[in-house]
Amino acid sequence: MRWGEARERSGVLGRSFALDRAGREVPGVVWSSLSSAHGPLILIGHGGSGSVFDDHVVSLARRLVRDHGATCMAIEGPVHGVRRGERSDDPRLVLLDFSQAWASDAAMTDEMVADWRAALDVMLDELDLHGASLGYWGLSMGTILGLPLVAAEDRIDACVLGLAGITGPTAERLARDAASLRCPAMFVMQWDDELFERSTSFALFDAISSTDKQLHAAPGTHSAVSAETFDLTIRFLADRLSMSR
Repeated sequence: MRWGEARERSGVLGRSFALDRAGREVPGVVWSSLSSAHGPLILIGHGGSGSVFDDHVVSLARRLVRDHGATCMAIEGPVHGVRRGERSDDPRLVLLDFSQAWASDAAMTDEMVADWRAALDVMLDELDLHGASLGYWGLSMGTILGLPLVAAEDRIDACVLGLAGITGPTAERLARDAASLRCPAMFVMQWDDELFERSTSFALFDAISSTDKQLHAAPGTHSAVSAETFDLTIRFLADRLSMSR
C-alpha cells in the first residue's frame, strides 16, 4: 500500500493511493474528514470514460464526508485514469477501449471485483474502519462493474446503481448477480437514455432481488443526471446507513 498526494479542501482530505494485488496495481483515492471520527465507508464507482477525479465523483465524496460523516473511496476502472499509462485520455478513446475490453476480456468483471475487495480489506485496516457500515454508489460503468461487487460482497449494506441495463457482453452475468443482490438498493434511470434501452433498464431493476429497492426515473439523456437525483441518492444512502445529517 502506497499513499500518494494529499489535498485538503474545506475540512475534507483527499489522498491518492496505490496497492498491489498479485502484481496488479490498483490506484484510487480516499476522502475523509479532518474534524470528526470516521463514519460509514462509501465505495464510489466512476462511469465510463471518466476517472476517480471526475467532478461529480469528487463532489459526491466531499458531500458525503462533510455533510454525513462518511469516509469515501474510489478506484480506477479498467483502461481508465492512471491505468491507461501512456495512452490518450480522450474520453471517446477511453470509452472505445472500455467497450472493446468489455467485449473481449472475459475476466474483466472478476478482476475488478477482486480489486475492489482487496482495496476494501486494506482500507478497513488502514483507517481502522472495521465494524463500520458499508455502502456502494456507482452508475453506468459503475453499475456494470459494481453490481457484481455488491452481489459478491455481503459486507455492503446499501447501494445506489443505475444508468445500465441487461444488455451487452455481460448481460447474463448482470442478470444473475442482480438476482442474488439482497441489500437495500436505489436504481437510477434516465428516461431518454441513448446508451441503454429503457426496457433493459427496467429488466435490470426487476431482476434485483432486494425487498427494499426503489426506482427513480427522470427525463433526460444518459449523462444529464440532475442535481436533484444526486440529492436523492445521497439521502437514500444516508437513511439506509444511518449516517449523520
